Amino acid sequence: MSSRSPLPVFARAVCLFAILAVGTATTVDAQVRTTRTEQDSGTDVLLQAVSPVSDQNVWASGHGGTFARTTDGGDTWTTSVVPGEETLQFRDIDAFSANTAYMMSAGGGTVSRIYRTDDGGETWDLQFQNQHPDGFFDCMSFWDVDHGVLYGDEIDGQFYILRTEDGGRSWDRVPPSALPPAQEGEGGFAASGTCVTTGAGGRGWISTGAAERARVLMTDDQGRTWTDVPVPVSGGNGAGLTTIGFLDNLVGVALGGVIGDNQGRTENVTVTSDGGRTWTLGGRSRLTGPVYGSSWVPGAPQPTVFAVGPGGADFSVDGGFSWRAADTRTYWAVSFVSADRGWAVGPAGRITRFGFRGG
Repeated sequence: MSSRSPLPVFARAVCLFAILAVGTATTVDAQVRTTRTEQDSGTDVLLQAVSPVSDQNVWASGHGGTFARTTDGGDTWTTSVVPGEETLQFRDIDAFSANTAYMMSAGGGTVSRIYRTDDGGETWDLQFQNQHPDGFFDCMSFWDVDHGVLYGDEIDGQFYILRTEDGGRSWDRVPPSALPPAQEGEGGFAASGTCVTTGAGGRGWISTGAAERARVLMTDDQGRTWTDVPVPVSGGNGAGLTTIGFLDNLVGVALGGVIGDNQGRTENVTVTSDGGRTWTLGGRSRLTGPVYGSSWVPGAPQPTVFAVGPGGADFSVDGGFSWRAADTRTYWAVSFVSADRGWAVGPAGRITRFGFRGG
Protein backbone atom coordinates (compact mmCIF):
# COMPACT_ATOMS: atom_id res chain seq x y z
CA MET A 1 0.00 0.00 0.00
CA SER A 2 1.20 3.49 -0.39
CA SER A 3 3.73 5.06 -2.39
CA ARG A 4 5.32 1.92 -1.09
CA SER A 5 3.23 -0.82 0.47
CA PRO A 6 3.17 -1.94 4.12
CA LEU A 7 2.86 -5.60 4.99
CA PRO A 8 -0.63 -7.00 5.64
CA VAL A 9 -1.63 -6.84 9.29
CA PHE A 10 -4.33 -8.44 11.36
CA ALA A 11 -6.93 -6.93 13.63
CA ARG A 12 -6.60 -6.44 17.35
CA ALA A 13 -9.16 -8.00 19.67
CA VAL A 14 -11.48 -5.56 21.38
CA CYS A 15 -14.95 -5.76 22.85
CA LEU A 16 -17.87 -5.16 20.46
CA PHE A 17 -21.53 -4.70 21.13
CA ALA A 18 -22.37 -7.84 19.16
CA ILE A 19 -25.09 -10.43 18.84
CA LEU A 20 -23.66 -13.54 17.18
CA ALA A 21 -25.59 -15.94 14.99
CA VAL A 22 -24.54 -18.75 12.67
CA GLY A 23 -22.62 -17.06 9.83
CA THR A 24 -24.02 -13.65 10.70
CA ALA A 25 -23.27 -11.06 13.37
CA THR A 26 -25.11 -7.91 14.35
CA THR A 27 -23.84 -4.78 16.07
CA VAL A 28 -26.29 -2.57 17.96
CA ASP A 29 -25.28 0.91 19.05
CA ALA A 30 -27.54 3.89 19.76
CA GLN A 31 -30.45 2.39 17.78
CA VAL A 32 -28.32 1.90 14.65
CA ARG A 33 -27.79 -1.74 13.80
CA THR A 34 -25.23 -3.15 11.37
CA THR A 35 -25.56 -6.62 9.95
CA ARG A 36 -22.49 -8.66 9.07
CA THR A 37 -22.50 -11.76 6.86
CA GLU A 38 -19.37 -13.72 6.01
CA GLN A 39 -18.99 -14.85 2.40
CA ASP A 40 -16.76 -17.48 0.81
CA SER A 41 -14.45 -15.86 -1.76
CA GLY A 42 -12.82 -19.11 -2.84
CA THR A 43 -9.31 -17.71 -2.35
CA ASP A 44 -6.86 -17.12 0.48
CA VAL A 45 -4.95 -14.18 -1.05
CA LEU A 46 -5.11 -10.61 0.25
CA LEU A 47 -8.02 -8.81 -1.39
CA GLN A 48 -7.43 -5.05 -1.60
CA ALA A 49 -10.27 -3.57 -3.65
CA VAL A 50 -13.98 -4.07 -4.17
CA SER A 51 -16.45 -2.57 -6.65
CA PRO A 52 -20.17 -3.36 -6.46
CA VAL A 53 -22.21 -2.55 -9.57
CA SER A 54 -25.52 -3.40 -7.91
CA ASP A 55 -26.81 -5.40 -4.96
CA GLN A 56 -26.16 -8.55 -7.03
CA ASN A 57 -23.12 -7.83 -9.20
CA VAL A 58 -19.87 -7.23 -7.30
CA TRP A 59 -16.18 -7.48 -8.25
CA ALA A 60 -13.08 -7.67 -6.04
CA SER A 61 -9.34 -7.84 -6.72
CA GLY A 62 -6.13 -8.58 -4.90
CA HIS A 63 -2.73 -10.21 -4.84
CA GLY A 64 -1.54 -13.16 -6.91
CA GLY A 65 -3.12 -11.71 -10.06
CA THR A 66 -6.49 -12.51 -8.51
CA PHE A 67 -9.97 -11.16 -9.16
CA ALA A 68 -13.37 -12.36 -7.93
CA ARG A 69 -16.94 -11.69 -9.03
CA THR A 70 -20.46 -12.55 -7.95
CA THR A 71 -23.80 -12.17 -9.69
CA ASP A 72 -25.97 -13.19 -6.73
CA GLY A 73 -24.99 -10.71 -4.03
CA GLY A 74 -22.12 -12.83 -2.80
CA ASP A 75 -23.95 -16.08 -2.09
CA THR A 76 -21.44 -17.56 -4.52
CA TRP A 77 -18.18 -16.08 -5.75
CA THR A 78 -16.11 -17.07 -8.78
CA THR A 79 -12.40 -16.43 -8.28
CA SER A 80 -9.79 -16.48 -11.05
CA VAL A 81 -6.24 -15.41 -11.85
CA VAL A 82 -5.33 -13.35 -14.90
CA PRO A 83 -3.25 -15.82 -16.98
CA GLY A 84 0.46 -15.08 -16.86
CA GLU A 85 0.04 -12.32 -14.25
CA GLU A 86 0.21 -14.40 -11.07
CA THR A 87 2.73 -12.04 -9.43
CA LEU A 88 0.69 -8.86 -9.85
CA GLN A 89 -1.09 -7.09 -7.00
CA PHE A 90 -4.41 -5.79 -8.27
CA ARG A 91 -5.01 -3.00 -5.77
CA ASP A 92 -7.92 -1.32 -7.54
CA ILE A 93 -10.93 -2.47 -9.53
CA ASP A 94 -13.73 -0.41 -11.06
CA ALA A 95 -16.70 -2.35 -12.44
CA PHE A 96 -19.59 -1.22 -14.64
CA SER A 97 -21.55 -4.41 -15.27
CA ALA A 98 -21.36 -8.17 -14.85
CA ASN A 99 -19.09 -8.16 -17.90
CA THR A 100 -17.10 -4.92 -17.89
CA ALA A 101 -14.46 -3.90 -15.35
CA TYR A 102 -11.06 -2.20 -15.12
CA MET A 103 -8.25 -3.42 -12.85
CA MET A 104 -5.08 -1.63 -11.78
CA SER A 105 -1.93 -3.35 -10.57
CA ALA A 106 0.51 -1.44 -8.36
CA GLY A 107 4.25 -1.68 -8.01
CA GLY A 108 7.48 -0.11 -9.16
CA GLY A 109 8.09 0.52 -12.85
CA THR A 110 6.40 -1.78 -15.36
CA VAL A 111 4.53 -3.66 -12.63
CA SER A 112 2.02 -0.77 -12.54
CA ARG A 113 -0.58 -1.53 -15.21
CA ILE A 114 -4.21 -1.04 -16.29
CA TYR A 115 -6.39 -3.86 -17.62
CA ARG A 116 -9.96 -4.05 -18.92
CA THR A 117 -12.38 -6.93 -19.48
CA ASP A 118 -15.67 -6.94 -21.39
CA ASP A 119 -16.47 -10.64 -21.07
CA GLY A 120 -16.77 -11.11 -17.33
CA GLY A 121 -13.07 -11.75 -16.80
CA GLU A 122 -12.66 -14.49 -19.40
CA THR A 123 -10.04 -12.29 -21.08
CA TRP A 124 -8.25 -9.11 -20.00
CA ASP A 125 -6.81 -6.45 -22.30
CA LEU A 126 -3.60 -4.76 -21.09
CA GLN A 127 -4.39 -1.11 -21.82
CA PHE A 128 -1.45 0.69 -20.27
CA GLN A 129 1.88 -0.21 -18.70
CA ASN A 130 4.02 2.28 -16.80
CA GLN A 131 7.49 2.64 -18.28
CA HIS A 132 9.08 5.08 -15.82
CA PRO A 133 11.34 3.25 -13.31
CA ASP A 134 10.13 5.53 -10.48
CA GLY A 135 6.46 5.25 -11.39
CA PHE A 136 3.99 3.67 -8.97
CA PHE A 137 0.21 3.58 -9.55
CA ASP A 138 -2.03 4.19 -6.52
CA CYS A 139 -5.70 4.34 -7.53
CA MET A 140 -8.19 5.15 -10.28
CA SER A 141 -11.80 6.28 -10.64
CA PHE A 142 -14.28 6.83 -13.48
CA TRP A 143 -16.99 9.31 -14.37
CA ASP A 144 -18.50 6.70 -16.71
CA VAL A 145 -17.29 3.64 -18.59
CA ASP A 146 -15.34 5.78 -21.08
CA HIS A 147 -13.99 8.64 -18.94
CA GLY A 148 -11.60 7.95 -16.09
CA VAL A 149 -8.56 9.13 -14.16
CA LEU A 150 -5.58 7.38 -12.56
CA TYR A 151 -3.29 8.76 -9.85
CA GLY A 152 0.29 7.74 -9.13
CA ASP A 153 3.23 8.85 -7.00
CA GLU A 154 5.11 11.99 -7.94
CA ILE A 155 7.97 11.71 -10.42
CA ASP A 156 10.69 14.38 -10.55
CA GLY A 157 8.57 16.82 -8.52
CA GLN A 158 5.44 16.43 -10.66
CA PHE A 159 2.23 14.58 -9.96
CA TYR A 160 1.55 11.59 -12.18
CA ILE A 161 -2.07 11.65 -13.36
CA LEU A 162 -3.46 9.79 -16.38
CA ARG A 163 -6.80 10.38 -18.15
CA THR A 164 -8.85 8.41 -20.64
CA GLU A 165 -11.78 9.60 -22.73
CA ASP A 166 -12.19 6.50 -24.89
CA GLY A 167 -12.74 3.60 -22.54
CA GLY A 168 -9.05 3.10 -21.90
CA ARG A 169 -7.94 2.62 -25.48
CA SER A 170 -5.63 5.52 -24.77
CA TRP A 171 -4.36 6.93 -21.46
CA ASP A 172 -2.69 10.36 -21.55
CA ARG A 173 -0.66 12.03 -18.82
CA VAL A 174 -1.92 15.38 -17.53
CA PRO A 175 0.83 17.91 -18.31
CA PRO A 176 2.72 19.57 -15.42
CA SER A 177 1.35 22.98 -16.48
CA ALA A 178 -2.15 21.78 -15.49
CA LEU A 179 -1.06 20.62 -12.02
CA PRO A 180 0.33 22.14 -8.83
CA PRO A 181 3.92 21.08 -8.11
CA ALA A 182 4.29 18.00 -5.92
CA GLN A 183 6.09 17.91 -2.60
CA GLU A 184 9.08 15.62 -2.31
CA GLY A 185 7.88 12.03 -1.98
CA GLU A 186 4.22 13.00 -2.28
CA GLY A 187 1.92 10.32 -3.58
CA GLY A 188 -0.96 8.12 -2.63
CA PHE A 189 -1.43 4.95 -0.62
CA ALA A 190 -2.36 2.06 -2.89
CA ALA A 191 -4.45 0.29 -0.28
CA SER A 192 -8.07 0.26 -1.37
CA GLY A 193 -8.33 2.05 -4.70
CA THR A 194 -10.10 4.98 -3.05
CA CYS A 195 -7.45 7.70 -2.93
CA VAL A 196 -9.21 9.25 -5.94
CA THR A 197 -12.96 9.70 -6.45
CA THR A 198 -15.14 11.25 -9.13
CA GLY A 199 -18.39 13.20 -8.98
CA ALA A 200 -21.07 14.77 -11.13
CA GLY A 201 -20.26 17.52 -13.59
CA GLY A 202 -16.67 16.49 -14.11
CA ARG A 203 -15.72 16.96 -10.47
CA GLY A 204 -12.95 14.85 -8.99
CA TRP A 205 -10.78 14.70 -5.87
CA ILE A 206 -7.45 13.07 -4.96
CA SER A 207 -6.14 12.53 -1.41
CA THR A 208 -2.36 12.69 -0.96
CA GLY A 209 0.17 11.62 1.63
CA ALA A 210 3.79 10.61 2.26
CA ALA A 211 4.91 14.26 2.27
CA GLU A 212 5.31 17.11 4.75
CA ARG A 213 1.62 17.99 4.55
CA ALA A 214 -1.39 16.11 3.27
CA ARG A 215 -3.45 17.71 0.54
CA VAL A 216 -6.55 17.24 -1.56
CA LEU A 217 -6.30 17.86 -5.30
CA MET A 218 -9.48 18.97 -7.09
CA THR A 219 -10.74 19.15 -10.66
CA ASP A 220 -13.98 20.35 -12.23
CA ASP A 221 -13.16 19.49 -15.85
CA GLN A 222 -12.74 15.69 -15.78
CA GLY A 223 -9.13 15.90 -14.74
CA ARG A 224 -7.75 18.24 -17.37
CA THR A 225 -6.63 20.75 -14.73
CA TRP A 226 -6.15 20.45 -10.95
CA THR A 227 -5.81 22.72 -7.92
CA ASP A 228 -4.67 21.84 -4.41
CA VAL A 229 -6.01 22.43 -0.89
CA PRO A 230 -4.13 21.65 2.38
CA VAL A 231 -5.98 19.55 4.94
CA PRO A 232 -5.62 19.49 8.76
CA VAL A 233 -4.48 15.88 9.29
CA SER A 234 -1.14 14.42 10.29
CA GLY A 235 1.45 14.50 7.50
CA GLY A 236 5.00 13.31 7.05
CA ASN A 237 6.77 10.31 5.60
CA GLY A 238 4.35 7.38 5.65
CA ALA A 239 1.44 9.51 6.83
CA GLY A 240 -1.42 11.49 5.37
CA LEU A 241 -4.63 10.63 3.55
CA THR A 242 -5.39 7.20 2.14
CA THR A 243 -9.02 7.44 1.06
CA ILE A 244 -11.54 10.08 -0.01
CA GLY A 245 -15.24 10.03 -0.85
CA PHE A 246 -18.14 12.39 -1.47
CA LEU A 247 -21.80 11.99 -0.59
CA ASP A 248 -22.59 14.57 -3.28
CA ASN A 249 -20.64 17.41 -4.88
CA LEU A 250 -20.50 19.30 -1.57
CA VAL A 251 -20.26 16.89 1.38
CA GLY A 252 -17.11 14.80 1.57
CA VAL A 253 -14.73 13.04 3.91
CA ALA A 254 -11.06 12.06 3.64
CA LEU A 255 -9.31 9.69 6.03
CA GLY A 256 -5.87 8.23 6.64
CA GLY A 257 -3.33 8.07 9.41
CA VAL A 258 0.22 6.86 9.97
CA ILE A 259 0.95 3.81 7.85
CA GLY A 260 2.57 1.02 9.83
CA ASP A 261 1.53 2.33 13.25
CA ASN A 262 -1.36 -0.05 13.73
CA GLN A 263 -1.81 0.63 17.44
CA GLY A 264 -1.64 4.42 17.41
CA ARG A 265 -4.37 7.00 17.00
CA THR A 266 -4.00 10.41 15.43
CA GLU A 267 -6.01 13.15 13.73
CA ASN A 268 -6.97 11.10 10.69
CA VAL A 269 -10.40 12.36 9.58
CA THR A 270 -11.15 15.59 7.74
CA VAL A 271 -14.51 16.72 6.36
CA THR A 272 -15.82 19.30 3.89
CA SER A 273 -19.24 20.77 3.17
CA ASP A 274 -18.28 23.04 0.27
CA GLY A 275 -17.04 20.60 -2.34
CA GLY A 276 -13.51 20.42 -0.99
CA ARG A 277 -12.59 24.10 -1.04
CA THR A 278 -12.11 24.01 2.74
CA TRP A 279 -11.56 21.11 5.16
CA THR A 280 -11.94 20.82 8.93
CA LEU A 281 -11.07 18.05 11.35
CA GLY A 282 -13.66 15.36 11.96
CA GLY A 283 -13.58 12.91 14.84
CA ARG A 284 -10.79 10.37 15.20
CA SER A 285 -11.79 6.94 14.03
CA ARG A 286 -12.50 4.48 16.80
CA LEU A 287 -10.35 1.75 15.29
CA THR A 288 -6.62 2.02 16.00
CA GLY A 289 -4.07 2.51 13.28
CA PRO A 290 -4.71 4.06 9.88
CA VAL A 291 -7.86 3.88 7.81
CA TYR A 292 -7.22 2.17 4.47
CA GLY A 293 -10.60 2.47 2.74
CA SER A 294 -13.96 4.15 3.14
CA SER A 295 -17.40 4.43 1.58
CA TRP A 296 -20.47 6.58 1.97
CA VAL A 297 -23.65 4.54 2.50
CA PRO A 298 -26.26 5.50 -0.13
CA GLY A 299 -29.83 5.65 1.13
CA ALA A 300 -28.95 5.78 4.82
CA PRO A 301 -31.30 8.03 6.84
CA GLN A 302 -28.31 9.97 8.22
CA PRO A 303 -25.08 10.89 6.36
CA THR A 304 -23.31 7.60 7.04
CA VAL A 305 -19.66 6.75 6.35
CA PHE A 306 -18.06 3.33 6.71
CA ALA A 307 -14.28 3.07 7.24
CA VAL A 308 -11.92 0.08 7.40
CA GLY A 309 -8.29 -0.61 8.22
CA PRO A 310 -5.92 -2.93 10.10
CA GLY A 311 -7.81 -2.23 13.34
CA GLY A 312 -11.23 -3.21 12.04
CA ALA A 313 -14.30 -1.42 10.70
CA ASP A 314 -16.04 1.73 11.98
CA PHE A 315 -19.08 3.70 10.92
CA SER A 316 -20.25 7.26 11.47
CA VAL A 317 -23.86 8.40 11.19
CA ASP A 318 -23.00 12.11 11.40
CA GLY A 319 -20.70 12.47 8.41
CA GLY A 320 -17.41 11.68 10.14
CA PHE A 321 -17.62 13.54 13.45
CA SER A 322 -18.17 10.54 15.71
CA TRP A 323 -17.51 6.86 15.15
CA ARG A 324 -18.79 3.47 16.30
CA ALA A 325 -17.28 0.02 15.93
CA ALA A 326 -18.70 -2.48 13.45
CA ASP A 327 -15.98 -5.16 13.44
CA THR A 328 -12.48 -5.76 14.81
CA ARG A 329 -11.02 -7.82 11.99
CA THR A 330 -8.67 -6.36 9.39
CA TYR A 331 -10.09 -4.99 6.14
CA TRP A 332 -8.46 -3.09 3.28
CA ALA A 333 -11.39 -1.82 1.23
CA VAL A 334 -15.15 -1.30 1.47
CA SER A 335 -17.92 -0.11 -0.85
CA PHE A 336 -21.69 0.25 -0.40
CA VAL A 337 -24.42 0.41 -3.04
CA SER A 338 -27.31 0.87 -0.59
CA ALA A 339 -28.00 1.02 3.11
CA ASP A 340 -28.33 -2.76 3.34
CA ARG A 341 -25.65 -3.81 0.84
CA GLY A 342 -21.95 -3.13 1.23
CA TRP A 343 -18.89 -5.36 0.90
CA ALA A 344 -15.55 -5.19 2.71
CA VAL A 345 -12.49 -7.23 1.70
CA GLY A 346 -9.19 -8.05 3.34
CA PRO A 347 -6.54 -10.67 4.14
CA ALA A 348 -6.90 -14.40 3.51
CA GLY A 349 -9.62 -13.82 0.93
CA ARG A 350 -11.93 -12.17 3.45
CA ILE A 351 -15.22 -10.86 2.06
CA THR A 352 -17.92 -9.61 4.42
CA ARG A 353 -21.27 -8.14 3.45
CA PHE A 354 -22.41 -5.35 5.76
CA GLY A 355 -25.75 -3.62 6.01
CA PHE A 356 -27.61 -1.11 8.16
CA ARG A 357 -30.95 -1.44 9.93
CA GLY A 358 -32.84 1.02 12.09
CA GLY A 359 -31.67 4.48 13.07
